[in-house]
Amino acid sequence: MSISIRKVAVLGAGVMGAQIAAHCINARVPVVLFDLPTEGRPNAIAEKAVAGLVKLKPAPFGDAGEAGLIELANYDSDLGKLAGCDLVIEAIAERLDWKRALYEKVAPHLAPHAIFATNTSGLPLAQLSEGFDAELARRFVGVHFFNPPRYMHLAELIALPATEPDILDALETFLTHTLGKGVVHAKDTPNFVGNRVGVFSILSAFHHAARLGLGYDVIDDLTGSKLGRAKSGTFRTADVVGLDTLAHVIATMERGLPDDPFRAHFGTPAVLRALIDKGALGQKTGAGFYRKDGKAILRLDPAKGEYVPAGGKADEIVGRMLKKPAPERFRLLRESSNPQAQFLWSVFRDVWHYIAVHLGDIARSAREIDLAIRFGFGWTEGPFETWQNAGWKQIAGWIAEDIAAGKAMSDTPLPAWVNEIDAAHGPEGSWSASEGRYVRPRELPVYERQIFRASLAGDGGADPRTAGTTVFEDDAIRLWHADGAGRDEVLIASFKTKMNTIGPGVIAGLHKGIELAEANYKGLVIWQPASLSGGPFSAGADLQAMLPAFMAKGPAGIEPAQKALQDVFLRLRYASVPTVAALAGIVLGGGCELAVHCAKRVAHLESYVGLVEIGVGLLPGGGGSTYLARRAAELTPEGGDLLPALKTLFTNVAMANVGTSALESRRYGYLLPDDPVVLNIHELLSAAIETARGLHGAGYRPPLPGRTFAVAGRSAIATIRAQLANLRDGGLITAYDEQLASTIAEVMCGGQVEAGSIADEATLLALERKHFGRLLGNPKTQERIMSLLNGGKPVRN
Repeated sequence: MSISIRKVAVLGAGVMGAQIAAHCINARVPVVLFDLPTEGRPNAIAEKAVAGLVKLKPAPFGDAGEAGLIELANYDSDLGKLAGCDLVIEAIAERLDWKRALYEKVAPHLAPHAIFATNTSGLPLAQLSEGFDAELARRFVGVHFFNPPRYMHLAELIALPATEPDILDALETFLTHTLGKGVVHAKDTPNFVGNRVGVFSILSAFHHAARLGLGYDVIDDLTGSKLGRAKSGTFRTADVVGLDTLAHVIATMERGLPDDPFRAHFGTPAVLRALIDKGALGQKTGAGFYRKDGKAILRLDPAKGEYVPAGGKADEIVGRMLKKPAPERFRLLRESSNPQAQFLWSVFRDVWHYIAVHLGDIARSAREIDLAIRFGFGWTEGPFETWQNAGWKQIAGWIAEDIAAGKAMSDTPLPAWVNEIDAAHGPEGSWSASEGRYVRPRELPVYERQIFRASLAGDGGADPRTAGTTVFEDDAIRLWHADGAGRDEVLIASFKTKMNTIGPGVIAGLHKGIELAEANYKGLVIWQPASLSGGPFSAGADLQAMLPAFMAKGPAGIEPAQKALQDVFLRLRYASVPTVAALAGIVLGGGCELAVHCAKRVAHLESYVGLVEIGVGLLPGGGGSTYLARRAAELTPEGGDLLPALKTLFTNVAMANVGTSALESRRYGYLLPDDPVVLNIHELLSAAIETARGLHGAGYRPPLPGRTFAVAGRSAIATIRAQLANLRDGGLITAYDEQLASTIAEVMCGGQVEAGSIADEATLLALERKHFGRLLGNPKTQERIMSLLNGGKPVRN
């Protein structure tokens, strides 16, 4: 790619602009954040915006301590800074006149090669670019981030006829690899693809909820996890997004689509308008479709105009329908007289009708619509995928019948192409209504990093649970390798247990994997297919698998299982080939201990790493406590005081702190400074394989076993215990929390020895086993464990 994006400028320090700047910092891209000047402190607006980011939830920064890395600027004195930026993103308010005035001001200061982008959520790029000279027009593009930019995978790219293909390719590469986005190309139409379809789905829900008299809580239960979508469903999600934001997007459709055959339903629903007029904008104002009253959750009853207790659920019979295979599921929903079933059929039908009518207008193919909805709205299936899985021809016939019967939201017939094809997606590509053929997804070098690129139902994409070449597989683990391009030189271990917990089967499989890797491969990568859909790396050791031994022999019966866990982690550490943990999602307890014992960790930004054993009344007993003791020695100059480094590491364990990102997990000591962080989840496996190959190519040698290190000893234990007593006396921790933390401190400090004494791994691992067994025998620990295993909340006894 001839165009490199090394530095970014963001114009506008509002909600979106500031968060885009924060995400650039997450990606280690220098960024300048511009806004209007003020008297006295010229950059006060941008300063306030960045200060607000630190308090915002969900957190825009991977590490809030890096907020100061955003360079602040204003339009009066700092426009010269634009010359050093390769990408300039305008993100000011959705006013055409304001945007055009800003463009006139900044255009003379842009570098000749710089890409100029607008983050508009729906204004036509053709109008925004009126008056541009040819040179600027070829570098102008729309890039629509979804809110919040750190977490939402979708970024829409919108080109004009004058936009240079190289500009689009460079920006798609940057968004995909550097910022970690799933890029969807959209046509220059109001609300583009994601909001155009997603908001229509919400409008359909409004319409049929009112028609059938269903409560918002019932609809949210129907349209949440039962459909493979966000647990918050439709109306609770609207509260989170902001009702004013939703109304703005609806208004864009109403203004910008005067000839849309569904336009009769584009007005802001009366109930939504009434809430906005009262200042009830959703979660940010404390009330919207829902309101919290103490611990109680209330939902709006539009008929009464007041809030009533929430908690309505889907009828059991409808829940059973939703568990059926797709063809039967939709037949049952359509034929049922149950209002909830009718609601679901009606919404699905109207969305299918809408996307069929508008496919050619808004996107090149069905692929863009399905991925936009999956990436931007959190659906596990796009609407065309669901239609296809339910039986393309049968569903098309039912939609046509409902249109003819006047049941649909528009009387516009389905386009002819619907009856000319058998599926929206196939091995040859996805259907393009505008081109009248199946088209392939875009191919750029950046996608070669994705061993498992986002695939769609029917397109023949590889299943990450079965792809590649299997070397060994049982009920607990799969050992395999990817094919081609040197990827077959590294063995991959993928767990198959619930939440990828580590029990006897996984332990045996890891031993086998290390043995095979040492004999035949350049490294071993531990990667979980579930990470592609937000699943865990590992929730830790399988405590349930330990219970039979405990019940039979008491605490002593646990030691062999615990030692087996320690031994396999040590084998990862001392393997003759590099071992790499590819982290994403939750990495807790034994999962964290596994990771820290590998030669290297490659982590997705959204990796939540921590040693949380104290929550179940235990200490990190798979080598985690020993690792932290050794790490404290590594962080302390020889002969120096170990306590400062030790206290920091101890606090994270004693408080069960979990990093809220890979960057924060690094600060907690669970990732090392040179462990790579990847922003695109689809690149994680490839990055881990390349890391293992790189280590091997550089002549990797494992640490020599038997190395010793200094420990803090009894004086540090006494200091920590005194602080724990103060916390207990202040009511901040329970007496049992104090006992647990004190035990953890004893192991991490090397036991009752003199400060600076020399210890080795074997000694501290034995201490772990000794205290782990004692704690497991305590009824309070058993109470905590049983609460966890029974799906309850952590017990603070």
